[in-house]
Amino acid sequence: MTFSLEQWAQLSGGLLLTTATQADPARSLPAATLLDDACCEQLLRTLTPTIGSPSLAITASFLAKRVSFLTTGACLYAMSAYDQGLRLSLDNALIEYGHDDGRWTSKMPLHNISPFGYQPGEREMWRAEIVTILFEGLLAPLWQTFSRVAGISAQILWENSAVRVYSLYERRMAKIDDEFIRKRCETDFFWLCEQAEPALFGLDINPLRHFRRPVTAVEGQDCGVRFRRTCCFYYKASTPVEYCSTCPLLKPGKNA
Repeated sequence: MTFSLEQWAQLSGGLLLTTATQADPARSLPAATLLDDACCEQLLRTLTPTIGSPSLAITASFLAKRVSFLTTGACLYAMSAYDQGLRLSLDNALIEYGHDDGRWTSKMPLHNISPFGYQPGEREMWRAEIVTILFEGLLAPLWQTFSRVAGISAQILWENSAVRVYSLYERRMAKIDDEFIRKRCETDFFWLCEQAEPALFGLDINPLRHFRRPVTAVEGQDCGVRFRRTCCFYYKASTPVEYCSTCPLLKPGKNA
């Protein structure tokens, strides 16, 4: 199986999927390397002044947000929009950390970018396999290491991942014109948030369900806001100070 030219344009364009041969050689590491505490700490210390972060904990949060965008975006978009599987695994993925002129420039390199499918009647098993590889196999051990090395709550790192998934389905995939494909995306999103077993995430809870708070009406905005439970600390590394649109510090009744 291969992606069509149109599919690859979307995955490599807005979702920044690329091949390992095209990775930034000076600013990329095999994902499994970051499970080593010393290697993880070295990377966080290297990135801290680069991104203007005041601490390793905040650097870990920022990097987790970027890694979450790159990994969940390519993997889940391919699964739901194209009905094709990608292996976002520790041994197949590289972690790029390019950051230039105040913004991330990193992409999502994979050694094997060939998609895989499923036999008739086996899509649910196939979907669970993709999600297990991504969350339980890749992100869970990374966030455990980030939390241990940087002293940041794993809850923050998991919510960083969750909000990326919400945005992917509620914003990007919601704009798909084809009604059949859009319905498939909606079905997958419902399953991810409401039915996927915690074990698929390597946790005792489903983080996508746990962090999905109700939408709050905000004065002056047409659409409500799904405020986070935890703060990602974006405001502590931005000059001038800025807040994420879903920052819990901005929730009505809170003092920012």
